[in-house]
Amino acid sequence: MYLGVDYYPEHWDPSLFGEDIEKMKEMGVNMVRIGEFAWHLMEPSEGQYDFSFFDTVINRFKKEGIAVMFGTPTATFPAWLVKKHPDILLEDENGHPKSFGGRRQYCYNSKNYQTYSLAIVENLVTHYQNESGIVSWQIDNELGHEGSDMCYCGQCREAFHTFLAKKYDSVDELNKRWGTIFWGQTYNAFEEIPVPKPTITVHNPAMMLDWARFRSESLSEFAKLHLNLVKRLKGTHQEVTTNLPGGFFGKWFDHNEFSRDLDFVSYDNYPVWGGLTEPVTPAFLSFTLGFVRGIKRENFWIVEQLMGAQGHDIIGYLPRPGQAQLWSYHAFAHGCSNMLYFRFRGMNRGAEQYCLGIIDADNTRSRKFYEVQEVFKEIRKHEDVFQAPIQSDVAVLYDFDNIWSMRIQQQSSQLEFTKELMRLYQPFHDVNVSVDVLKYDHDFSDYKVVLVPVLTLVDEELAARLKAFTESGGTVIFSFRAGMKNKDNNIPFGDKSPYQLKELLGIEIDEAESLHAGQHVSILSKDSKKEAKGQVWRDLIRTTSADALYSYSDRFYKDYAALTVNEYGNGKAYYVGTGAEAGVLSELALTVLNESGISYIESEPGVEVVVRGGHAIVMNHNREEAAFEGEVLQPFETKIMERGGHSS
Repeated sequence: MYLGVDYYPEHWDPSLFGEDIEKMKEMGVNMVRIGEFAWHLMEPSEGQYDFSFFDTVINRFKKEGIAVMFGTPTATFPAWLVKKHPDILLEDENGHPKSFGGRRQYCYNSKNYQTYSLAIVENLVTHYQNESGIVSWQIDNELGHEGSDMCYCGQCREAFHTFLAKKYDSVDELNKRWGTIFWGQTYNAFEEIPVPKPTITVHNPAMMLDWARFRSESLSEFAKLHLNLVKRLKGTHQEVTTNLPGGFFGKWFDHNEFSRDLDFVSYDNYPVWGGLTEPVTPAFLSFTLGFVRGIKRENFWIVEQLMGAQGHDIIGYLPRPGQAQLWSYHAFAHGCSNMLYFRFRGMNRGAEQYCLGIIDADNTRSRKFYEVQEVFKEIRKHEDVFQAPIQSDVAVLYDFDNIWSMRIQQQSSQLEFTKELMRLYQPFHDVNVSVDVLKYDHDFSDYKVVLVPVLTLVDEELAARLKAFTESGGTVIFSFRAGMKNKDNNIPFGDKSPYQLKELLGIEIDEAESLHAGQHVSILSKDSKKEAKGQVWRDLIRTTSADALYSYSDRFYKDYAALTVNEYGNGKAYYVGTGAEAGVLSELALTVLNESGISYIESEPGVEVVVRGGHAIVMNHNREEAAFEGEVLQPFETKIMERGGHSS
């Protein structure tokens, strides 16, 4: 098990190096991550490679028994490169190139950038391919983060035309599938097609979805160029990864397209960031880790784990004593197998002076130092628990095409895919049920329950798999807008929605209503004993073979169902036609768990329990004492308990 820190020796006077290593060893560090922003140091001028600084650093770490993860430095290119080739800079939607000075300002489709970035990587990896001290390579850094996944330059327009010409047999086929007859947008050649810079009103939604797919392919192909090069050149004892940033569904790329080719998936885990007054919720944090684990359905690394307050300019919430420590245990509970903290010492110059680390600019051991030291000590004692597999009977599915479609046409000002995913995920998390987060192309036939939030785009293959899953005894829960469009981002003609899902769900939707901020609808249970609210959306559902569990209670639509269940083969398909409030979905979750024979664990609010390897990892996310099975937990305390209740 590797436990360590992100360290930037080039930022500090060499006289500190020995003292830093001493502190790392005292803390329990056995790995450091280095190098990912040091291109200029390695190539101060074109073609003049110099790795002598890192030779010294790596040799010293190796002597001390500390392994190295080396980051290829292509996220921050040197000034001499942009001076010679300004076309490497990505352009915003108004045609303005990004300026040198930040990071990740390069265009993925720039041939010049591909050439120079691959050259530094080739020289770097070749130089260290036999270096026993380097056990892992990290390509680039947080690919696609902070808006770097989008570019509108001329190189991207040409590449977009090539992308479309490969996808469609002819421009006539494209015109037909996009529906370019509308607003007279018909094209005579692929070269006439624009990139979606600002226009009056909006662009064609089918074109915008293909643009999103193209953006994802651009990033993924760039990543694969680097990944394949490193794999070809690296030593046999070395592995390859890259660090994924958060905000998954707000990105214009599908992480699965390149991450499944990694030796292991890595993630940068920040439960709070600049400007946030509170951390993200425990359920949201669990979901993010489930997403990372779900890419390869394997345990993963965290190569940036927060310890101090964070922010480039506006600083976020200060983690309370023990809280960042709790987040570390939480990450291990949800599938982290190796962890590096960001960062060993906070930088006192440059853009990240307020991205605080384990040690601050005062360079003294503090509470944070000893919290990390304790985490490393305790995790090693329970390594067998945290290496045990995670068993889940419930999965939640997502599809980036679907998410991009909703970002292109939001439909309701309150509709956000992540929030609707959490609406279905939260009730299961509240009773400590493990939920895997999977792209829809994974095999989900072995699960007992599948959650399908706002899956607007559905093709025949996915519809058939969902039917087969349910028919074989599975339970599927859909939320509103399911099956509304085809994969061209267009509404099918001549049938009732939810189209290919009608038979499975036993419903037809006559009309629908978008609900905005401050709006809600009332829904009433079948027995008229429970009344609740719905937000964001409402589908007016007419049942064919389904049973209405809740219906709308207002005078105009009281004959329409809001929540239904349909028996299909040996299983059941539920449809939640509005953004139902928590109580309704908690009731539904418990019903489904009991029907499916899935065990769950009740605990106090804010107390999370994860079962691994015959042990319960019990985490108190609260700021006050809580209890679980007779054990008192202090604020932010984690206890590892045998399932009989004994803590260790």
